[in-house]
Amino acid sequence: MAVKISALNQSKQTQNASSLNYSEMAQSTSFKHLLRKKRNFILPFSLFFLAFYFTLPILTAYSDILNTPALGPISWAWVFAFAQFIMTWTLCIIYTKKSTEFDKIVEEIIEEN
Repeated sequence: MAVKISALNQSKQTQNASSLNYSEMAQSTSFKHLLRKKRNFILPFSLFFLAFYFTLPILTAYSDILNTPALGPISWAWVFAFAQFIMTWTLCIIYTKKSTEFDKIVEEIIEEN
């Protein structure tokens, strides 16, 4: 039963995709609004990620700030490296949640055209 429904949904999406005029869609204000929202979200997060990611190798190469002990024998370099994992997971979770909002806007754009 689920396979039949899935096949029907795919054929319906194929029909909708073939009837869409992508040139008009790209020129619409709602599509430009979507691109602006995505850029305003992705650009700051990407810049933060790159700054945070490259801070560790830069600090370890050109200073000894991160060599001081943070918690017993664990240095700040290890704390910073662990924080990069947490930062990556957090950014992925935030992007996944935000992408559902972008998907809703895309569905609205498709329905408009």
